[in-house]
Order: sequence, then structure tokens, then C-alpha cells
Amino acid sequence: MARIVMKFGGTSVADIARIRNVARHVKREVDCGHEVAVVVSAMAGKTNELVAWTREASPMHDAREYDAVVASGEQVTAGLLALALQNIGVNARSWLGWQIPIRTDNSHGAARIKEIDGSFLIKRFGEGQVAVIAGFQGLAPDNRISTLGRGGSDTSAVAIAAAVKADRCDIYTDVDGVYTTDPRMEPKARRLDRISFEEMLEMASLGSKVLQVRSVELAMVHKVRTFVRSSFVEPDAPGMDDFLNPPGTLICDEDEIVEQQVVTGIAYAKDEAQISLRRVADRPGVSAAIFGPLAEAGINVDMIVQNISEDGKFTDITFTVPSGDVDKALAVLDKARETVGYDAIQHDKGLSKVSVIGIGMRSHAGVAATAFEAMAEKGINIRAITTSEIKISILIDGPYTELAVRTLHSVYGLDRQ
Repeated sequence: MARIVMKFGGTSVADIARIRNVARHVKREVDCGHEVAVVVSAMAGKTNELVAWTREASPMHDAREYDAVVASGEQVTAGLLALALQNIGVNARSWLGWQIPIRTDNSHGAARIKEIDGSFLIKRFGEGQVAVIAGFQGLAPDNRISTLGRGGSDTSAVAIAAAVKADRCDIYTDVDGVYTTDPRMEPKARRLDRISFEEMLEMASLGSKVLQVRSVELAMVHKVRTFVRSSFVEPDAPGMDDFLNPPGTLICDEDEIVEQQVVTGIAYAKDEAQISLRRVADRPGVSAAIFGPLAEAGINVDMIVQNISEDGKFTDITFTVPSGDVDKALAVLDKARETVGYDAIQHDKGLSKVSVIGIGMRSHAGVAATAFEAMAEKGINIRAITTSEIKISILIDGPYTELAVRTLHSVYGLDRQ
């Protein structure tokens, strides 16, 4: 017998038929003798509808009331799934975030989990009951409902798995695992059997939409073995009840991966923008004067490149932000112009960031050179480069995204079985 947390996203619970299918997945694990907690998202499209209603009611809304409204989507799903489970003979009850409780900070709309008391859930496991938990929500210090931000149900599931010391956390979605790159862009993309926490963290933060970044961070910190699985596979399909190696991708500690590839995957993010400040005075504090106000405005700055002039008096500073934040960033920088002291500001939209990721890069030289040579052969100009121990990211013009992804996927041998 093991303890398992199962999470189902919006497309998996999109209607009553899908919810009944999820109930069959849960019953399979219960019939195997496992203790089970299930974390659910709102039905597909429901959160967007609730957000739209909130904004229509009050464009400058109270974040606490916003949370009260948008958290209701998960409450509906939890109740419906508990009913569907009871209907097929499974002892189940629904739980809301405040009932467990899942305690968060006070950042309504984007709260972070501080503590989860798993004792009530564990007690109910002992009584043979399945816990159906509304994801995405918790209880803030002001005793109000809080929500965790988009994709927060993934974070809820991993945090609950850590709190109840689950043997496994299964994230069910509309894809059957983590791939070497986006299969819609590269048909030769392969599903990975295993990927390390660090690699998945990079993939998630650099464009992969499979898991929320914070959920991967939590899994890595608490060593929660996490499977990405498809809810669209029949619950009784061959291997679905295999506890050690079910169909999907295992996200685990690096030590569990025996054969490490040099490069594990290629990620990409579109709609990047580049902003350049020309002839900035090269003096202490100038970077803080630029990036401090941007951070205060909630603008996420990514790649940063700095060039010093020959005489050492001036510098050009180039960085990237999401395309949707360009106008806000330009307004912030215009206000800071006198403090920063730059001659001109330039910007370009419609760029893409393509990233090469792999823990094997730590011990292999020439990985970056291979990427640069491949881009040169295809005539793709690289505007900026950033690197870390296990990733290389390049900034390119948007129209070349697919060509770059497919070229890098091939040059590192990821299209080979």
C-alpha cells in the first residue's frame, strides 16, 4: 500500500463525462489498496469566465473579493468529483483549502503556501476515505480565502504530497508526459521517461507549459517524486496501475537518472521584447537605478547584456522583457532618465528565446559552440545569450523560432530513439 496524490487539470474535468472518467482513474488506485488524495482545478474555461466577471463588476477590484470569486471554480469541481466517486462506491469527501487548512501569505491573487496541516487528511486515509481537494486556494493570515496564481493547482498538489509524505504525486493533464520539445513544433519530439527536478525547473521557467514553476520548486525542495501522466488514456489501459513505472514522465532527483543525456530538451518562449539603453554613464549604482524601478513595477527582466565603451566612460545596456510589458517598462525608464543618464532608448518586439537544457552539460564542453554553429549554418542571427550550469538561452527574431527549435533538436540528437 502506498500514499498517492493525484492532480487533474481543467481539461481533465471539463464536463461531467470527464469528471466520471477521472473518478475511474481514482478508483483504480483505491482498488490497488493505495491511500489517495485528489487535487482538482476548475472546469476548463471556468476560471477565465470568473476573472472576466470580476473585472466587469469592478475594474479596480479588491483582491480579497477577487479570490473569493475565482476560488469558487475549484469548489464546484471538488464537490462534483466527490459525488461521482460516491456514485461508483468510493468513500470520498470534498475539502476546501481553508478546511485542511492550507495556510498562505497575504498576497491575494498570487499567494504562496506557508504551511499545510496534513493530520486531518492522514486520519481520513486511515478510515479508507479519499480526500478530494480544491486546488489553487488556501487561507490567508487575514482569515480570507487566498488563491495561488495561474497554475496554482499544481503547486497545491505537490505541497499536499509533501505535507502527507506521499510516495508519489501524479499530475494528470492533456499530454502524456514531458517531451524533448513541443511536439506541435517538432513531430520527432520524444517523450522522456525521466527528467531531473533541475531540468524540469528550467523547462518550466523557459517556456514549457506542462507544470507551474513553483510546483517544480516545491517538488525539488521536498524530494516529491512527481509523474506527469495523461487523463485521456483509458483508466484500465495496460500499465496504468503499475506503481513503479506507470506511463508518463517521472520528475525525480538527479541520482535516479542512470543514463544522463548531454542535452535533455529544447524549450522556447515567444513574444519577448528587447530594450536597449545607449550611452549610459558607467558608474556605480547605475544598474540599480535601471532595474530597481522595473522590479518595483512588477516587470520581469530576463536576459541582460552590457557593453563598455573603449574609453570606459559609457556603457550600452540591453535586456529583455515580455512584449506585453514594453510600454510599462518604457514609461518607468523615462521617469528614471535623469537618474540613469542615457542618451537614447531603443526597443524591438516579436523576438523569441530558445533554450538548450541538460544536466549533462556540466561535464561536457562544446555544447554552446554546437548551438552557435548550428544557428550560423541556418542564417539565424543571435541577438543575446545567457548561460547557466545546465542551460544556454539565445534570443532570436520571432519568425525563426520553429527553424531554430527543430535545428537544435536535431543537432543534439534528440530526434533519435
